[in-house]
Amino acid sequence: MLCAGLSTLPAAAQDTPGQPISAIDWLSDVIQSAPTDTERAPDISGSAAPERIEIEPLAQTAVDAVGLLPANVVGLPRDFWGPSPSETLAGLMRSQSSDLNRPARRLLKRILLAELDPPVDADTGHDLFLARVDTLLAMGALEDAQALVERAGVTADPDVFRRWFDISLLRETENRACATLRATPDVAPTFSARIFCLARNRDWPAAALSLETARALGAVSDSEADLMARFLDPIEFEDDPFPPVQRPITPLDYRMRAALGEAPPSATLPIAFNYALLSDTQGWKTRLEAAERLARAGGISPRELFAIYLERAPAASGGLWDRVANVQKFDIALLANDPDRIASTLPPAASSLESAGLFEAFSEVYGGRVARLDLVGEAGEIAETMVLYTPAAEAYAPRLSDPLRAALARGEGAVELAETPLQAATTAAFADRQSALPLPYETLISQNRSGEATLRALQALGQAQPDPNDTETALRVLRRLGFESAAREIALALVLREARV
Repeated sequence: MLCAGLSTLPAAAQDTPGQPISAIDWLSDVIQSAPTDTERAPDISGSAAPERIEIEPLAQTAVDAVGLLPANVVGLPRDFWGPSPSETLAGLMRSQSSDLNRPARRLLKRILLAELDPPVDADTGHDLFLARVDTLLAMGALEDAQALVERAGVTADPDVFRRWFDISLLRETENRACATLRATPDVAPTFSARIFCLARNRDWPAAALSLETARALGAVSDSEADLMARFLDPIEFEDDPFPPVQRPITPLDYRMRAALGEAPPSATLPIAFNYALLSDTQGWKTRLEAAERLARAGGISPRELFAIYLERAPAASGGLWDRVANVQKFDIALLANDPDRIASTLPPAASSLESAGLFEAFSEVYGGRVARLDLVGEAGEIAETMVLYTPAAEAYAPRLSDPLRAALARGEGAVELAETPLQAATTAAFADRQSALPLPYETLISQNRSGEATLRALQALGQAQPDPNDTETALRVLRRLGFESAAREIALALVLREARV
């Protein structure tokens, strides 16, 4: 009955069109494949000495339970996954849409980082853990992904190590990754990883010898060999055409190309590659553009973005530089506590950030502060909208001029105030907490499959063009499962986005 019911869920809750939030096809090949059973040594002792017995605590095998935040801190029960199969949960994570709004993405990240009991069918393959890491990588949240992998143990599994190695490349901590590769005898690096690490360790003769060996054995493709040869001796090949970019490009290829000054444009690459452009060695404009892309995707916090905005005075005008200048003028006015300057600088800052898809990030950083000011006119209207993206929304509700937004901020179902189908859906979701949900969701919740129900609800909320029926159902599911604050924030963000489009 459950299978039949799930087939009736909206299309977005089964196979989200467009790019999913996690589609990791760009991992570097840094680990040799493990031998198959037929390739392993025969089970014959080579010695008469007693066999060495290895002991491993059982807790070390529960990689799926690893997290950065205790379950009670993020407001989740330890048995959040219940009896849902690992494969189902992993698939739901990997199919989350990149169109999730910021509050929905924050809820998803809370789930990804939580310490939870592993699924009942969890095994040493830890598919769910890999899906959690991949989803963070697809968001560009490399710092969280790296911390999660290191908490689990980077050499626990070749698939885990590959992800950690690539994160290290993109965060420019490859020397540490190469040192770990050398110090871990159980991890057999591929020729490409071995050559790169030898070069980073300035052992050029060994790197060149390894490259020639790899060529002779056919262990690297011609294009890989050409790129590595140029990486080892760029002067020798400076007059030759550069090898074409392979698609998908891996972080290992990217780091070698970047070292040669031939990195492809980051806008054409997966969002995670932008993390490599946040380094202080990059130009300010490059760092700003990368930070904006990461902030939009949820890879870095808005505060990190605006910290880069405020680093120095813009050197030009137009586009990006106008955004930076407008934010700096507003920030100075706010620091000076000058109401007139705040009122005059807030509209251009908000407008320029809105055009870049960064108004919500701007609101999260500055909304709470402008809410304490008595702004009027255009600045007052902007301040009202900004505060609705902050935790102060409910307290600010009595001061709102829009009764529908005030009702949503308080979690009230004022359906009679709705003017559009989406407004009707969001307000109806708060009309009655206990009303019955569609049968598939009721079945999941009754079977204690709360995690699966939550992920399916987030899928429904990730549609580029929200469907009112799916939206209402998804918000009601979140409320039933105890995500009241998140449901209010998501509903407000949906209504505000509709008004701005």
